[in-house]
Amino acid sequence: MRFAVLGSGSGGNATLIESEGKYLLVDAGLSAKQLCLRLEALGVSPGALTGILITHEHGDHIRGLDVFLRKWRTPLVASVMTGRVVQEGLKEPAEWVSFESGQGFSWEGFDFKTFALPHDAVEPVGYVISNGGHCMGVATDLGHVDSGVLSTLKGVEGLVLEANYEWDLLEADTKRPFSTKQRISSQHGHLSNEQAADLVALLIPEGLKNVVLGHLSSDCNTPEAAIKVVRERVGGDCELEICCAGQNEVTQWQSLIPPVDPAFYGELFGG
Repeated sequence: MRFAVLGSGSGGNATLIESEGKYLLVDAGLSAKQLCLRLEALGVSPGALTGILITHEHGDHIRGLDVFLRKWRTPLVASVMTGRVVQEGLKEPAEWVSFESGQGFSWEGFDFKTFALPHDAVEPVGYVISNGGHCMGVATDLGHVDSGVLSTLKGVEGLVLEANYEWDLLEADTKRPFSTKQRISSQHGHLSNEQAADLVALLIPEGLKNVVLGHLSSDCNTPEAAIKVVRERVGGDCELEICCAGQNEVTQWQSLIPPVDPAFYGELFGG
């Protein structure tokens, strides 16, 4: 399994996951044109998508969906309530794979665990996606990490995680009114660098090896600040691959290393 972020930020979010020749897109918040261009930059035809997973209905996560579907009739995977809201904004009926928030299910060779995210949307969810011995998670747009988020993400090897703002930069920002700052930092807003770092530190003992930080604010955060906070939290000796996704460019493919069966060591050493 491998993954790449097509773009992430308030201007649009989309993540591509590949395993055994099948492709899943998580969110379609970029324009349809940009979605196609960035998929092709990764060597993937838009028509090759197995499905599009939707985390929630906010524009920066579904902006390109309607136009994209007019040419590429791709199945949509979403929670029941999110699917109903999104369908209202589409010109044509879509093919839906619906689930209840928190439900686990299998589809097209993938196994999914879903979990509720504390965010100000109708029914926002995160995903843990498994296939072929690999496991990764996507958790963007959440105001805090609760027990459900933590327990479901335990065991992921790779993670796309929100790190929206740095506290000092948010407090010093003059563009946003106080009410907007309150929403961003609320329990149903967005994660700070420090909150993201705390979650990463808890997941490393559970097998986390690769993190892409996303949804960084262009005014209230920087990639350097986000990575620094996480690195300081987990320690310099930690073997963690970490990078930040930007709004205007595609990340490199991030490959996951499958867990090794303990029996392998017994066979190797004659046990």
